[in-house]
Amino acid sequence: MSATVAPRTRARLSEVAARIDRRTPAHRDRAVDGLRALALLAVPTGHWLLGGFTLGPEGGLHNASPLSAFGALAPASWVLQMLGIFFLVGGYASVLSFHRRTGSTGAWLKGRMVRLGRPVLGVTAVWALAAPALYAAGVPEATLRTGATLVIQPLWFVGVYAGVTALTPYCVRAARRLGGWAAAPLLASVAMVDFLRYGPLSDAVPSWLSVLNVLPGWMFAYQLGVSWGERRIGRRGAWLLLVGGGVLFAALLTVFHYPASMVGVPGEVRTNSHPPSLLVLALASAQSGAAMLLRDRLARLLARPALWAPVVVVNLSAMTVLCWHQSAMLAAAVPASFVGGASGVAGLTTAPETLGWILARLAWMPVFAVLLVVIARYARRFEAPPGAGAGAGAGAGAGGRRSPVLRRTVAGLLAAGFAVFALGLA
Repeated sequence: MSATVAPRTRARLSEVAARIDRRTPAHRDRAVDGLRALALLAVPTGHWLLGGFTLGPEGGLHNASPLSAFGALAPASWVLQMLGIFFLVGGYASVLSFHRRTGSTGAWLKGRMVRLGRPVLGVTAVWALAAPALYAAGVPEATLRTGATLVIQPLWFVGVYAGVTALTPYCVRAARRLGGWAAAPLLASVAMVDFLRYGPLSDAVPSWLSVLNVLPGWMFAYQLGVSWGERRIGRRGAWLLLVGGGVLFAALLTVFHYPASMVGVPGEVRTNSHPPSLLVLALASAQSGAAMLLRDRLARLLARPALWAPVVVVNLSAMTVLCWHQSAMLAAAVPASFVGGASGVAGLTTAPETLGWILARLAWMPVFAVLLVVIARYARRFEAPPGAGAGAGAGAGAGGRRSPVLRRTVAGLLAAGFAVFALGLA
């Protein structure tokens, strides 16, 4: 029986892939979509591999990281930290969308903000309802606070991305005047702030100064993407980004002793990502140059339906993956905190301090992926366009028009309550 099922399954998958390929518009930039999918998948992969838990005496879960015990894993974060690529393709796609707009700039921005905001509102509202129920079911408060922190952790990115997207018209003007060099002032700004907070004057510099790096730090790759979309960066510029970014990255590590990890390490005073340091921009520059140089080759690979279909699926669920991947890991870890006893469950609730933990965590990765697929089946409705599937026809009346407003208001209040809890304000 199994010998006949496998060919049937392969044939069905091939048919689905071919159908997706046929429905793809000819003008679709497959390479850019492929880069976005790669950057998206790097987010859960990085969080699942480099994030762990310890089990407290009260039975609650607490955040931990294998990077504290295995500093040699830091280079893995260089590969898994692909937000530079995400902002690059975001800028590229935004400028194309901006030029295709049929309405005003304000209407275009509103549409982009709604697409970003609905999934965030959905995950925070659902967790606001789930947290009290889980607490009533016996889940320790420490576990709930840890879970809330993990859920809200990736969402800072959405706020920054929204702010950068709002500046798209100005990025377009800068790209037309300065080409690829439009991103240079952003690099210089981050370098200046880093010099002040890490240089000889660091003792006299207030700690809040680092916040000044947030916008230019993440806007750097976005501006490169806009210039790329405006066709103002060619192969020579791409090579300059790749080589220049690589040299700067190596110098910052070896000469200026920046932390090697691209993500925060518990117990470390300095971090590269929150807010972004110059090392993040150096990596984004090298990654952006490589992406531009590999674009044509990637496009040829994705001309194959079997490779293109997964890219389409990931892109259609982009915000769902971003918002819910931590919930998938928690869906495995929270039950394990009850059944593992004091010794814990390897790779889930044991301290990430041994090689055995790393091997066990690798074994858990497919489980997290399956749980995310199950969650996405229901959560993806938050990513659907407003009104899709609402069933509200012309005869819905005033009550039908009030219902979405009421739902959004309730969801907003729940999301705000969850944010207060997650940030430790309550």
